[in-house]
Amino acid sequence: MAFFANDAVNRVNLHYGIQALAQGAGGVFFLVFLLRAGFSAPATLAIMAAIYTARFWLRPALTPLSVRFGLKAVLIAGALGMGLQYPCLAAVHGPGWPLVGLIAASALGDVLYWPSFNAYFATVGDAHHRGHQIGVREALAAAIGIVAPLLGAAGLVTIGPGPTFAMVGLVQAASALPLLGAPDVPVKARAPGAWRASRDLVLFYVTDGWFDACWLFVWQIGLFMSLGRSISAYGGAMALAGVTGAACGLLIGPRIDAGRWRMAITIAYTLAAAIVAVRAASLAVPWLAVAANALGALLIPIISPTIGGATYNLLKASPCPLRGQVAGEAGWDIGCAAACLTAAGMLSLGAPIGYAILLGFLGVGAGATQLWRMYRQLEPGKIRLAA
Repeated sequence: MAFFANDAVNRVNLHYGIQALAQGAGGVFFLVFLLRAGFSAPATLAIMAAIYTARFWLRPALTPLSVRFGLKAVLIAGALGMGLQYPCLAAVHGPGWPLVGLIAASALGDVLYWPSFNAYFATVGDAHHRGHQIGVREALAAAIGIVAPLLGAAGLVTIGPGPTFAMVGLVQAASALPLLGAPDVPVKARAPGAWRASRDLVLFYVTDGWFDACWLFVWQIGLFMSLGRSISAYGGAMALAGVTGAACGLLIGPRIDAGRWRMAITIAYTLAAAIVAVRAASLAVPWLAVAANALGALLIPIISPTIGGATYNLLKASPCPLRGQVAGEAGWDIGCAAACLTAAGMLSLGAPIGYAILLGFLGVGAGATQLWRMYRQLEPGKIRLAA
């Protein structure tokens, strides 16, 4: 298994697994806790849109920070910063300054973490083992996702949100430990052509942000309501989903490395369309909603290597992976915020939440088309990939 020989990737994947524990025990309850704090479904989606709008405006500051301190330092700062959102979340009980603090902490932590994580992974990863390495990463996260929601639900029900989210924040901070021995990745002070080279990434990420808002965020709100607003039932549904998704990334990743990206895109986005349809139709019957949630867990381990095989290798070939990722994720913020606000508007006008989930079909078609174009760019003779 040559793809395990890369120590930097192994460290990043271990970090990602610990980060997945925090995400599964706390992050999956983010929207749920806002609903429990008294916000309506449209207001909760509007809060998410505010976070992603704030992220969009904060992004320009990331590049000079990375030039000054290096990509690893910013990644570690982001891993630590993301832990701050959880105690801030526990303090929210309605509109007010704690909510403003939550929006600011979430936006700042995400801005420091996600672009630097993706740019770092793109740089230290191996182009010819990309699917394997992402597949291992997502399989680890899915396996941890079996236990983490049960732990989070148990904590919220027994000891309350304050201690639970405080512990989740500490786990998130601890995810930085494996990164301490990883190599640094310097960021060029100047990278002519980097922004221009990211155009296709931006277009893809706009569609991906729109899709994620519909099939993840709107769905989590609908699932929680379908289960009678029960934290325990919601946590159990998320744990069951982890069982169904734990091995899928290990199956699709090698196909991407073997050059079978057409098959990977077809499988991933056909499944994505099916999941959108099933989720939209299932909310009236709780057990069907739980089954639809479990089916959805198959998608992330399949679609992540499919997307990453193109995006990470295009970043690796670009004049500056960080600048490319910053631009791309700005597109994701635009797409996600637009979808959240569109869904919020529909719900405030009385539309069933399943209709808002169906908006995800727009992201499925546009995302598959753009990803196909990106893989075509990576065909031999078109873009030279670094080793």
